[in-house]
Amino acid sequence: MVWDKPFFYGPFLHLFHWRITLWGPLLAQGLIVSHLVWLVMRSVWPAARWWAHPALCAALALGTSLPWVVSLLMPDIFASVLVLCVFLLGFTAPRGWLLGWLVLLGGFAAAVHLSHLPLAGGLILLVALLARRWGALARAAAPLLLAVVALLGTNLVGNGRLALSPYGSVFALARLVADGPAARVIEEECAAGRTLHLCAWVGRFPTDSDDFLWSEDGPVWAQRQDGAQPGGPISLAPEAGEIVGLTLRRHPLEVARLALGNAVAQMGKTRIGDALVPDWLDDTVGLRLRQGDFPPAEQERLRASLQFQGRLSPPLAMLHPWVLVLATPFALLAWWRAHRSGDRLRLGLVVCCLAALLGNAIVTGALSKPHHRYQARVIWLLPLAAVLGWQPPRPGRAVQPG
Repeated sequence: MVWDKPFFYGPFLHLFHWRITLWGPLLAQGLIVSHLVWLVMRSVWPAARWWAHPALCAALALGTSLPWVVSLLMPDIFASVLVLCVFLLGFTAPRGWLLGWLVLLGGFAAAVHLSHLPLAGGLILLVALLARRWGALARAAAPLLLAVVALLGTNLVGNGRLALSPYGSVFALARLVADGPAARVIEEECAAGRTLHLCAWVGRFPTDSDDFLWSEDGPVWAQRQDGAQPGGPISLAPEAGEIVGLTLRRHPLEVARLALGNAVAQMGKTRIGDALVPDWLDDTVGLRLRQGDFPPAEQERLRASLQFQGRLSPPLAMLHPWVLVLATPFALLAWWRAHRSGDRLRLGLVVCCLAALLGNAIVTGALSKPHHRYQARVIWLLPLAAVLGWQPPRPGRAVQPG
């Protein structure tokens, strides 16, 4: 277990690579998303022909961020997985093995990244407002409950603390210091005679949250003067939590305004590529391949890759901003049509996708520095909603997805 990540995505990777090849986890993520797209399509368009699914997947692959996000060996794709799981659980009444699979998959998706927890909470609220059935609400809430229990349990065993994120206050502090209010609170506390580790940086705090978090000689990783062990973010977390609390109490409106500004900035960042650079690739992935005794051929494939050589440029993905321009009015029209007709299934799909875009921007923008990667991971849901939400009902036998 590491201090800044839940203990779930690593075991998922190992379940499919077995120190043989990283293509296994990539294939697993692709199949998971393909299956969910199939389930969603069968739910809202039961009369679709067999070729509709590969055609839809091909369109998403050519015109959206989906193939690039699903290919990242990072938990980013599971933000979208969570959205589709909650929609299916809340609006399609799955049963049997499918119900169990969607709950387990949704629970895993909620647990692999802490930003997914508030996203799940917002989606559950939407289900409650639109579905208006206790059964639908219980099914939609099950993944979040499962994720909370799993996070509490693993952190208790691995970190000795019954908490969702034992050291998450360090991330919140980095954001609030970079925005300004927490830096002023620290200055006020130090001027009042408080002895804090962070007093040494008064007047020279980094103005970038990434520099605050990761710089070797910055506030998080610099050697502590009080000798606290093990140092780093683990030792800083209690002090960070106190400063974050003081900042929220003293400057609530300013914090809310800054969070809103970060969310707006995040909404506009949907490009692909900021995670496809070679920076630190050999010191992270390459090191793990060597330490994990992966075959030499797998290590050679990494070194021969375009990303490792700094030559990876996704030209087809540059089409996706134009797709978004076209998809937005169709998605809004799909919402209007579903609302007018009382079609809760299509309305649920469109609203869940639109709310996910907004919720993801609010959560990641407020808690972290706005990055293109954060919004690119869910922006492909907009064209999906536009295509399936706009699709008019056709004659045919309605079937449960399966």
